[in-house]
Amino acid sequence: MTSTRRDVLKAAVAATTAASIGFRARHAEAQAARQQIDGVLRQSVDAREVAGVVAMAATDKGVLYEGAAGGRALDQGPPMTLDTVFRIASMTKAITSVAAMQQVEQGKLKLDEPVPNIDPALGSPQVLDGFDAGGAPRLRPAKRPITLRHLLTHTAGFGYEQWDPNINRYVKASGLPPRATGKVATIRMPLVFDPGDRWLYGINTDWVGRLVESASGQPLDVYFREKIFAPLAMKDSGFQPSAEQRARQARLHTRQADGSLVVQPLETVPAAPEFWSGGGPLYSTPRDYLTFLQMLLHGGSVNGVRLLKPETVADMHRNSTGSIACGVLKTEVPAISNDVDLFPGAPLRWGLGYMLNVNEGPNGRSAGTVSWGGLFNTYYWLDPAKKVTGLIMTQVLPFADPRVLKLYGRFESSVYEALRSA
Repeated sequence: MTSTRRDVLKAAVAATTAASIGFRARHAEAQAARQQIDGVLRQSVDAREVAGVVAMAATDKGVLYEGAAGGRALDQGPPMTLDTVFRIASMTKAITSVAAMQQVEQGKLKLDEPVPNIDPALGSPQVLDGFDAGGAPRLRPAKRPITLRHLLTHTAGFGYEQWDPNINRYVKASGLPPRATGKVATIRMPLVFDPGDRWLYGINTDWVGRLVESASGQPLDVYFREKIFAPLAMKDSGFQPSAEQRARQARLHTRQADGSLVVQPLETVPAAPEFWSGGGPLYSTPRDYLTFLQMLLHGGSVNGVRLLKPETVADMHRNSTGSIACGVLKTEVPAISNDVDLFPGAPLRWGLGYMLNVNEGPNGRSAGTVSWGGLFNTYYWLDPAKKVTGLIMTQVLPFADPRVLKLYGRFESSVYEALRSA
């Protein structure tokens, strides 16, 4: 063997050894980062900040982390598991938004034209212009029509009574049935401002669901099952859980004034309502919802199944509210929600279905990250720039619970640390 060949061989062996050492080091760092996340979840359970929690994250290369800690109910019952069933509440909205964008791709709905006149509340919207001396609502016609973009970005003028005093007063004055009745009348409410004037989180996505039903000719539960859940193998997602799924369901806990948690009985699953709400009542599991997020992270497809075009998903992740400030809510019903300000002082906007961070977030997310959550303190984020998505699920009221938000932030920060080590 010549000296040249020996030198080449030595260099190759050295390079291979260095690569092997580097791989082992990175693997050890990744393992340590994942163990750190395990510790974050356990610490929150040990401190009794939550009864139990499941958290997951994925990159464009696959699942980065999945873990669970605590129990499905405080001090009783089985432990939290990756297939625990949760009430995901407003995390339903992202699914409804995807359904609407499927209809946009098919030309059955238009983003920037007046929405189809499927109901007077949409076709002839009225704006609540205060109350007369006797307490009766004063209404006037809206200055402009409602578009699908308005509804998807919560700029149509609809709201929720827990975050707007005038809507709260209107609901009481008009005698609207409770939303739990599942009647369409519960969302036949006036606007509190003209479409496009500002942002207010509300029943907009319920109307999006009605539009999807009208455009597709299918009830929303059937549409979700056939066009989203079955293609993505989201076998544990739906409006009405089976008995087996109910046996895996996490219990709701309410936060007391002293910070303690009180477990609540399982809610009654209603019979088929007058309409299926696109805004909130889905049941799902962390594994199912992570698959849905991975589909969006991959530009509309995952595991060989495509639900949306890449350009459609890119459009969903863009700022669709311009200079209109979004994301901050003052509670009117403290038992249901705390004040909501997830990124104090930061500019927030809305994409076609979820909140948009204009700047980088404090825990590692990039500018352009989309995110939102559900009433019972379930949260997700999707960072297209760093190609990572994650979620965390608990079952706690009221919404925007400071202890859960702190846990969410620690989890997110640990995910980005693990991403750097991967």
